[in-house]
Amino acid sequence: MASRQELANAIRALSMDAVQKANSGHPGAPMGMAEIGEVLWNNHMNHNPSNPDWANRDRFILSNGHGSMLIYSLLHLTGYDLPMSEIQSFRQLHSKCAGHPEYGYAPGVETTTGPLGQGISNAVGFAMAEKLLANQFNKPGHDIVDHYTYVFMGDGCLMEGVSHETCALAGTWGLGKLIAFWDDNGISIDGHIEGWYTDDTAGRFESYGWHVVRGVDGHDFEAIDKAIQEAKSVSDKPTLICCKTIIGKGSPNKSGSHDCHGAALGEEEVALTRKELGWEHDPFVIPQDIYDGWNQKDKGQQSEAAWNDKFAAYEKEFPELAAEFKRRMANELPADWQQKVDALIKETNAAGDKVATRKASQNVITKLAETLPEFVGGSADLTGSNLTSCGSFEHVSGKKPGNYISYGVREFGMAAIMNGMALHGGILPYGGTFHMFTDYMRNGMRMSALMKQRVIYVLTHDSIGQGEDGPTHQPIETTSGLRFIPNMEVWRPGDATETAVAWTQAVANTSNPTSLVLTRQGVGFNERTDEQLEGIKKGGYVLCDCDDYKVILIATGSELDLAMKSCEALKAEGIASRVVSMPCTHAFDRQDQAYKDSVLTPGVKRVSIEAGVTDYWTKYVGLDGASVGINTYGESAPGGKLFEHFGFTVENVVKTVKSVL
Repeated sequence: MASRQELANAIRALSMDAVQKANSGHPGAPMGMAEIGEVLWNNHMNHNPSNPDWANRDRFILSNGHGSMLIYSLLHLTGYDLPMSEIQSFRQLHSKCAGHPEYGYAPGVETTTGPLGQGISNAVGFAMAEKLLANQFNKPGHDIVDHYTYVFMGDGCLMEGVSHETCALAGTWGLGKLIAFWDDNGISIDGHIEGWYTDDTAGRFESYGWHVVRGVDGHDFEAIDKAIQEAKSVSDKPTLICCKTIIGKGSPNKSGSHDCHGAALGEEEVALTRKELGWEHDPFVIPQDIYDGWNQKDKGQQSEAAWNDKFAAYEKEFPELAAEFKRRMANELPADWQQKVDALIKETNAAGDKVATRKASQNVITKLAETLPEFVGGSADLTGSNLTSCGSFEHVSGKKPGNYISYGVREFGMAAIMNGMALHGGILPYGGTFHMFTDYMRNGMRMSALMKQRVIYVLTHDSIGQGEDGPTHQPIETTSGLRFIPNMEVWRPGDATETAVAWTQAVANTSNPTSLVLTRQGVGFNERTDEQLEGIKKGGYVLCDCDDYKVILIATGSELDLAMKSCEALKAEGIASRVVSMPCTHAFDRQDQAYKDSVLTPGVKRVSIEAGVTDYWTKYVGLDGASVGINTYGESAPGGKLFEHFGFTVENVVKTVKSVL
């Protein structure tokens, strides 16, 4: 039988060999955290390698994702479908073992990590999802939602500001099923960190309301095990386990230094490390006794089978709740979803409310909340401005659960937490802020898109129409910037009906995040035919038409009103025009060419109208068209005055049209 040290050394060997073969990667962290990995995955993790999607598995997140060979080694050794051939192709094209852990590549990878600080922040979302679902589904004697979220993280994660935003919330929320291991090795890429990182990390986390286990020897199996047991005994606080480790442990000449952080050890040092560890096996060769010591398949299948029995008893006593749990964990919409949303859209179209699209959004949220118990809404301290809450929501307050979260002024943290909740399953998160402040959370939004997670961003005050707060709060380049993020659906609806369609499309889109870009100011309303209601779903459609039109006006959002008024003014001057509303360019781009040509007729001049930068619209108006937009920063003044000042007037649209005809 292999010893625990030999099991840990298997991680070191696989990690240094894979990095060496690729001549690229980070061997230091896996070699430094090998003992922690062995204790956690063999003694405490409740998981089933044969079914990585088991609903009640413990979640493991490698926040220090550069040390990806650590998680790949753990997955391979414990029996996941990650064969040695994948380990050998580490960091190569189409390998499941990507340079950083990528969600959807290797089985058992719960989230994409690499941008430091976001893994621990996703973990807060995972743990919050577990708490909220347990509150909704668990009944006396039936704890069907009952699992831990474990995180490995390094100094870099703690330096990133987003870790402050999210870990503070974890303490406030009392996430007792969240256990984080701090790899305290004193090294980052630039070297020994005492010159730039002198925080009292333990004190910092205690101030957040975490339980902190200090001074754990990260290479002492018994000390690590004792620390985890202590963490599990604290149910009302998350726990930080401070593990003192040696980066690259086992390497005679590079351990304890930045030389092993982000580069291969080198053939000579790998050979010396083998000798130091007493590891006599060739690269990528793992003896059977070591595989046997790691294998978790039987144990995992037994754990899942026991849970299945528990769920069967739960299902017998609470059949409706059990069916709802299975639906939500499968990411499926309610059976009556289409019927409900069709009625909602028709009601909105019939009502004809002339309101700001942020208010129209709140009206939709109020209706959808009746149909979607998986909704978990929120805002980054702007609930009253974003209009993201409604009367049926229970607000999270401290350790009290609910389905609406006030995140405080933490935009980036909100995005990362929502990603974690979406990844966990059973939750459909949305969060609001001012559109301008997407700059604070852009990387979190990009991660939503990279992982194709259904996260909905409610972004209000979308243009110079924001008004008196001035250019710091007025998005100019922001909407176009979001459109350039692959997989990010961006909707900028022009009135209440388009807002209703945008929301329902966002909810139904289970494989992409959505940004809903909404106005502060009131907008008009245009009643749609059934054909036009279907056209909204296609992202672009003809709103107003006539025979023998000479120009097509393409508008989004609040500028749809301007396009309609300009159409009338052009008509008065004998210029026939068509108005196309394009609330979602991505949806429009997915349509077949015949449909796109039926909306944007080839050979007809085009003018776009949007209160933002104009370059994006060249793909639609062409080099012989024109755009009415804004390519400078805004000013501080009432919104109406600003629209006039920057040329969003009927007169300027008419002038622009004439310039291209």
